[in-house]
Amino acid sequence: MTVTTFALIRHGQTDWNAQRRLQGSTDIPLNDVGRDQARGAVEALAGHGWDAVVSSPLSRAAETADLIAAGLGLTVARRVPDLTERSFGPAEGMQHGPELDALRTPGGFRGAEGEDEAAGRGLAALEALAEEFRGGRVLVVTHGSLLRVSLSRAVGRTLPSVDNAVLNLAHHHPADGWNLEYFNGERLTAGVG
Repeated sequence: MTVTTFALIRHGQTDWNAQRRLQGSTDIPLNDVGRDQARGAVEALAGHGWDAVVSSPLSRAAETADLIAAGLGLTVARRVPDLTERSFGPAEGMQHGPELDALRTPGGFRGAEGEDEAAGRGLAALEALAEEFRGGRVLVVTHGSLLRVSLSRAVGRTLPSVDNAVLNLAHHHPADGWNLEYFNGERLTAGVG
């Protein structure tokens, strides 16, 4: 059985997260809380022998990945454009309220990347990494919405929002698909191998 194990981490907090603004593909940097969260994630990831660390190219994910990798004595192998957060179009930067509600459509926002499209892109990127690092252990730092929709599609059920800088652990088998062992730091199943 050739299982590839993934630690899937949402970046640390940004000012827009703290203000509850939609970020999407807008490149908002980490704040100091987010940097501390990234450093704090190292403990849950230590001792697992990661073969590669990759991230979204957006600065909040890239810096989170750099901080985690440094804490693990590793370097980031590369930035993967298909791991960029889902675009929310004109809704980016907005907080909940009537202006944002006016842009809502089923599964997203007018002028934004749809959930299905984002899930397909994110899952394809993860499956490409599973093929490249078959049987290995890959640490991926990306974004909350992209992770939520991609993992929901992978496991066939709707997942809630993904917390900043906590462990989501998934296993990919070429024949059997995906098994989510940890979500938002909580164990869900017995896992695989």
